Amino acid sequence: MAIRKWMIPASLALAAVVALTIASIGSAKPAAPAKFRVALVTDIGGLNDRGFNALAYKGLKDAQKRLGIEGRVFISKGAADYIPNLSTGARGYDLVVGVGFLMADQVAAVAKRFPDSKFAIVDYPAAALKGKPKNTRGIVFAEQEAGCLAGVAAARVSKTGVIGSVGGMKIPTVDSWIAGYQFCAKKVKPVIKTLNDYSQDFVAQDKCKEIALNQIQQDADVVFQVAGGCGLGALQAARENKVWGIGVDADQGYLGNFVLTSALKRVDVGVFDTIRLARTKAWKGGVDGVYNTKNNGVGFGRVSTAAPSRVGLINVLGKWQKDLASGKVKPPRTVK
Repeated sequence: MAIRKWMIPASLALAAVVALTIASIGSAKPAAPAKFRVALVTDIGGLNDRGFNALAYKGLKDAQKRLGIEGRVFISKGAADYIPNLSTGARGYDLVVGVGFLMADQVAAVAKRFPDSKFAIVDYPAAALKGKPKNTRGIVFAEQEAGCLAGVAAARVSKTGVIGSVGGMKIPTVDSWIAGYQFCAKKVKPVIKTLNDYSQDFVAQDKCKEIALNQIQQDADVVFQVAGGCGLGALQAARENKVWGIGVDADQGYLGNFVLTSALKRVDVGVFDTIRLARTKAWKGGVDGVYNTKNNGVGFGRVSTAAPSRVGLINVLGKWQKDLASGKVKPPRTVK
């Protein structure tokens, strides 16, 4: 009898514990889904280039704000940093975005080592990557179309009949800008003289400034910079010598009214679109996202309020942009 008296309260206590356990399981909130994680690896230009890398970073920040993803930037101070940065990104992130043509071989190598991770590279077609990794997507732009618009603007305002361009390195993405610039300037003014040289650098502003000064001494009254952070030196030379400068990648009109306009490449849009796509089943590697005048991926920036016949120039550029988008005008991608 004593045993039964002891078992009854024990049984009731056990039942209460079980009931509480079941209740707590039923009322527990489901764990929040893990955030999609994106690593952005800069090239040697860094985030302070006020153009190419800065735009890629803007695309990442836009994705953080609008898509709720988690993002981190890995700064590459030199080419030796590409492999370590890309590899670290692949180990802890869902998508790794390499910013720039210069790290194409490294992106291809790391993508092959991490076949279950997603990769993207700005300014390099997926089909041209070594080994053609199927987990890597290209983010490419029709730079020649934006360069064309810069050439039209330059030819229309030039009084000397000489215009210049300062490239960083002689690589396809740089030459595309310059090819379009020269081609369309000569369409507007067949007798115009075009000067071009390369700094072999995307960072050192003094190198680009020296080239621009040399072109100005040869009567160039418009200088188009195609050299990232280095190119800011070319624009400085233009300002100091009271000639027109043309920006690249981002709208660089903030530098002053001496900036006639800028040849825009909306890297931020390309990076944002790629991140958004990578979160869905529609993601596909081995192909490219292509940005041009037709989908507003490239274009021209603010036209200086000091530009002669400003309204007319804006209208002309708008017409050329429509002709580029329709395929009526097809500038080359290679410099002759």
